[in-house]
Amino acid sequence: MLDFDTAQSHLAARGHAPKRTETLPLDQLTGRVLARDILASLDLPPADNSAMDGYAVRLADLTPLPRTLPVQQRCFAGQIPEALRPGQAIRLFTGSIIPEGADTVIMQEDTHEDDAGVTFNKVFPKGQHIRRQGDDMRQGNCILPQGSFLQAGQIAALAAQGLPEAEVYPKLTVGILTTGDELIAPGKPLRASAIYNSNAAMLASLCQGMNTAPALVRHAPDDTNAIQQAIADLHQQCDLVLSVGGASVGEKDLVKPAIEALGGTLDLWRVRMKPGKPVALAELHQRPMVCLPGNPVSAFVVFTLLVSPLIRGLQGRQIQMPVLRRGILQSGKPMGGERDDFIRVQAAPQAAGLPHLVPHAQQSSGALSSLGWANGLARIPAGTKLEPGAEVVWYAFNDWLI
Repeated sequence: MLDFDTAQSHLAARGHAPKRTETLPLDQLTGRVLARDILASLDLPPADNSAMDGYAVRLADLTPLPRTLPVQQRCFAGQIPEALRPGQAIRLFTGSIIPEGADTVIMQEDTHEDDAGVTFNKVFPKGQHIRRQGDDMRQGNCILPQGSFLQAGQIAALAAQGLPEAEVYPKLTVGILTTGDELIAPGKPLRASAIYNSNAAMLASLCQGMNTAPALVRHAPDDTNAIQQAIADLHQQCDLVLSVGGASVGEKDLVKPAIEALGGTLDLWRVRMKPGKPVALAELHQRPMVCLPGNPVSAFVVFTLLVSPLIRGLQGRQIQMPVLRRGILQSGKPMGGERDDFIRVQAAPQAAGLPHLVPHAQQSSGALSSLGWANGLARIPAGTKLEPGAEVVWYAFNDWLI
C-alpha cells in the first residue's frame, strides 16, 4: 500500500497554478487568489503620525517637572500642523501628522489642560506614541505575494495602497461524477434496495467551501457508455473532475475503463489510511481527475486530506498544506492499527494547554452523522497503539476545508 504522506504529496504536486488571469475590482476579490506580487507604491503611514489623542512636544521642554506648556495649535487628522515652537505643545488626535520639531507624543490621559496650558507631571520616553513613516508598508516592498488567498485583511492592504482592483486567477471549475444504479437523487421516491445520493451534495458543498466555482454535478448509472460520456462532458468543461466509486477492480467498477477509453491514464492506489483506502489519480487531456471511494465518510476524509491540497494548488494558492495542530486524545481505550487511522473528533479548548480531542462514538465508515458532529480528524499513526491522553496531530476542518 502507498503510505499516506506519499499519496498526499503526489496529489499536491499535481496542483499547478492556472495560466489564465483576470482583473477584478476590490468588491469582487474575496476568496480569490492573487496572480502577481503586489509592491507598495506608497509609504504607510505616509508621514510620521500620532498613535494617540494627546500632545506633541519636545521632550527637552518637559524639564523640570511638573511643567505647563501653552497649547500652540489644535491639529486634527487630515490637517497640516505648524512647526512646533520651543516651549509649546500642539494638541493632536489619532492619525494627526507629527509637527516639525516635535519628538514625542504624550497621551491626553497623562496630562491636564486648563486655561494656563497643558501640564505634564510624569517622565516619558522620547519618541513614544509616534508611528513612523513607512513602519507598516514601505514603498517598493512586497506587501502581498503571488498566491495570497484574498480576504478582508489582504483587501484592506490593497485599498490602503490606492489600488481599485487586482489581478487574480480565475475560479477553479470542478466536476463531480457519482455512479451507481443504487443511488437516488434526494427528493425522489426511494425504491427498495436503493439509497439516496449523499456524495454529490456533500462534495459540491466541500468545493464551494473552498471557493471554487459552483460544481458541475453529473450522475451516471452502471453503464460504460453513460460513464464515459459523463466523464468526457465534465472534462471538457472543468479544470478538475472528482468521481465517487466505481474505480476499483470489481465487476461494476467501470470508471477505470471509461477513462482509458477516452485516452486517459490512471494510477490506482491503495493508500495506507482508514477510512479511504482506494484512491486513484487520473490524467485526461492534461487535466487531473481524482477517483474517490464511494463510501461518503471515506470520500469526505479523502477530500479533506488528499484533494484539498490539490485544489489549493490548482487555484494558485501559495500555501497548499495548512497547519497541523496538536491535541490530547480523549479515547476510552487504546487506538491504532495497520493503517493511519483518521478518527472524527471534536476539539474541546482548555483553559491551559492543548485542546482535548473527543472521538465520536461511531468510527465506522458508515457513520455518516459523525461528519456533522466532528470539527476535525485526529491521526493515529500506522503500527501504533495510543493510550488515552496521548498527544496527537489533528487536522482542523476550519484549516483544511477553506
